[in-house]
Order: sequence, then structure tokens, then C-alpha cells
Amino acid sequence: MSELRRGTRSRHERLLALLRAGTTHVDALAAALDVSPSTVRRDLGRLTRQGAVTRTYGGAVTAAAFHERELSERVRLEPAAKAAIGAAAAGLLPESGTVFLDSGSTCARLAEHLPGRAGLTVVTRSPEIALFLAGAAGLEVVLVGGSVTAKSHGLVGPLVALALDRLVVDVAFLGGDAVHPVLGVGEPTLPEAAVKEKVAERARRVVVLADATKLAPHAVPCWAPLPAGWVLVTDETDAEVLDPYRAAGVAVVGVAPGRP
Repeated sequence: MSELRRGTRSRHERLLALLRAGTTHVDALAAALDVSPSTVRRDLGRLTRQGAVTRTYGGAVTAAAFHERELSERVRLEPAAKAAIGAAAAGLLPESGTVFLDSGSTCARLAEHLPGRAGLTVVTRSPEIALFLAGAAGLEVVLVGGSVTAKSHGLVGPLVALALDRLVVDVAFLGGDAVHPVLGVGEPTLPEAAVKEKVAERARRVVVLADATKLAPHAVPCWAPLPAGWVLVTDETDAEVLDPYRAAGVAVVGVAPGRP
């Protein structure tokens, strides 16, 4: 049995090497590996679930390498999708109660819809969002303390966890560098992932805001698991991408950029 497992691992490594070299079709991969196409499809299915590859029509490609971007760069990416996602997420805000807004460019678009929404307490780990909402009438804004991350500007560390342990939020709106139907939200560091996991634990409902680029496999090192029944708001429309989320019990809210 151990020999079989070693053989499978070896084949997976060779399969990934072929994909990186540009061989992407199932039949060509099967010929190169001297196995049946059904074996290749089975291997690709396993590697897809692990987040190592993305399935394509007739084959697969390797997951995109992960590169954490500066917040100033992120705000310029996918602006129409993020605007539509933010508007759709605003429809999930409770009439009153406590909500959590994550740091990041997509949650910032949601924050634009909060002024004028009296009766909400907004907890955030984003200095930018806290400052934007600080003067909004009828909102109580709570900025959890902690260490400021250099690229995302999100607050992390034990002080954040200490504050969150004393709160229960009705709805938590999370962003992420990557999203997976089983693994949850992907982050570049353990402190970032730990904050999101803690927020999810303290929330009655978790809503993840992610444009389609975040749903493609990335080599993100750290993951925050999410509770059952979380909600995904996205502009992704490909059923092959979204079906694994629905199968995992995730409620998908689709948006159309330009028509939020």
C-alpha cells in the first residue's frame, strides 16, 4: 500500500511538471505518463481539490503563483466587480446589530454603503474603513487594536483576538487573497489567517466577498476555515467553478459588474 502511495505521489509530481511545461490536455498527459486518460482525470480531480491545479476544457493548468499585492495596487484591480460585490453585500446588512468589516479593497466598497445606515455597530480591523466611517451619523465604529500589516494595512495579533473574544457579531464580511470551497479563506501569513478564523468563530453569519480572480487556485500558504453555511458574494459565473461551493453548502450570491 505504501508503494502505491509513493507511486501516486510520484505520478502527481510528474503530472504537475508536465502541466508547468505546457502540456495541458488529458490525452497528451496520459501518453506522457503512460497511463489511461481516466487515471489522469482522477489525478487532476484530486489535485484540483488540493488547490494545485485548475481544470480546463479537456485538461488543466497549474495554479497561479501567489503574489501579495500592496493595498494601493489592489484598489485598482477589478474595480467594476468590487463595486458590484460591495453593493450586493450591502443588501445582506442587518437593520441593526453588529457587523464586522474586514480589511481590503472589496470590503472598502461595502463600507461606502454604510453612511446613513443608523443603528449599526461596525467592527473593523481596517484603519482606512474606520476613518472613512468615523463621522457617519448613527454608526458606532470600533477599530480593533493590533499590529498593522505592511501590505494590506489590516490589524493582526493577540490584541485583535482579545477584542474579538469579547464581541459577538451578527454578520462578518470577510475578504481574502484566495477562496476555496473546503479550505476557506487563504492568506499570506498565519496571523492574517488566524484573525479571519477568529472572526468567523465570533459571527452568527459569515459572508465572503471575492471577485472571480480570487476563486482560481493560488499557492496561498495559510488558510482560515469557515463555518458551515457561509455565503459567497462574487462576480464569477462559471458553473464549473461555483458548483463545488454549492456542493459544500455555500450559498452563492452572484453579481453582474456594471449592474450591481
